[in-house]
Amino acid sequence: MTNPDEVTILLGQMSAGSSTAPEELLPLVYDDLRRLAHAYFSNENSDHTLQATALVHEAYLRLVKWENVSWQNRAHFFAVAAEVMRKILIDHARKRNALKRSGGQRIVLDDAVSLPDKKDFDILKLEEALVALEVVDPRQAKIVELRFFGGLSIEETAFVLDISETTVRREWTFAKAWFQRELTR
Repeated sequence: MTNPDEVTILLGQMSAGSSTAPEELLPLVYDDLRRLAHAYFSNENSDHTLQATALVHEAYLRLVKWENVSWQNRAHFFAVAAEVMRKILIDHARKRNALKRSGGQRIVLDDAVSLPDKKDFDILKLEEALVALEVVDPRQAKIVELRFFGGLSIEETAFVLDISETTVRREWTFAKAWFQRELTR
């Protein structure tokens, strides 16, 4: 993991409008962004047409183009990066499904934050369920996003959301049960 203080300083400079901060920030966050992207792709079909490197680059470009963003710290940046990557993958899946018009299969969230070995699932159905959970409990939705899509551990999720690990474990358990109920309807 990168030095949180150095990243936070550069994020502050970006928020202040520095034109050089994004170039200085990229080498510091690139490996962590790749780790996030690989976590996303571990949940995708092996024949996915989008590559992890492309996902990292697209997400980074979107993140640094935002104006009037007040980045709080490294954790805030990576929480938003996870959300941006998820949205890029959802958009990609929607475009792909518009061409294919194929159905998906049941999704199982397990403690290992992975999908069944087949890796065949309907990411759009998962997205709909995540949006519905966001209405019911935004924090649980964020935990699912960080754990499932972002591949973060309980400890990392607690750090990003600034809550206790016990709270993350409890909310993660409830969220998995909620998803199981929603996705089997």
